[in-house]
Amino acid sequence: MRVLLKASMDTEKANEAIRNGTLGKLIQESVEQIKPEAAYFTTDHGKRTAFLVFDMQDSSQMPVLSEPFFLQLGAEISYTPVMNFDDVKKGLSQLGR
Repeated sequence: MRVLLKASMDTEKANEAIRNGTLGKLIQESVEQIKPEAAYFTTDHGKRTAFLVFDMQDSSQMPVLSEPFFLQLGAEISYTPVMNFDDVKKGLSQLGR
C-alpha cells in the first residue's frame, strides 16, 4: 500500500544533529532504506519535516522505519494511506457498479 510518512522533528534534537553532523546521514540512511517514490523536506507547524511517499509491504515495517526518527530526532511520526491519480481513477471507476 502506498503511504505517506510524515516525520516532524524536535527542533532542539534536530539542531544538535546538524551541529554534530548526523542529520544528513540519518536522512540519507532513511531514504536508502525506505526507497520512497517521492521525498520532500520542509517546515510544518514550525518544525523541520520530512514527507516520504513509499510502498509499505507490511505494517511490521513501521517500527524499523520510525525508530531512527524517534530515537535520534524526537520526531512525531504519522503514516497516511495515499493514492496517485491512477489509483483515484481506478477507485472511481468502481463506483456505482
